[in-house]
Amino acid sequence: MYGTGILFIVMATVIALRNLYLYSTQLSVGFYLDNYTSNSVTNEKFVIAMLIGGGILLYWGKFRRNIDNGNEAKY
Repeated sequence: MYGTGILFIVMATVIALRNLYLYSTQLSVGFYLDNYTSNSVTNEKFVIAMLIGGGILLYWGKFRRNIDNGNEAKY
């Protein structure tokens, strides 16, 4: 899960940078930033979902690795 989380975060970063480049060359950066806050479903919102999902997978992978090694976290 840890590796998948890293992959999700890297891909989200690539998509966000690609969109920034495409929008900044054809449209304004303000238009790019408005896509994060608009009511419609946009590619930028999928980037946010991928970052959140990647973070969850990173945490889950780290937590699961500690349990598998017999090092349960002490709460």
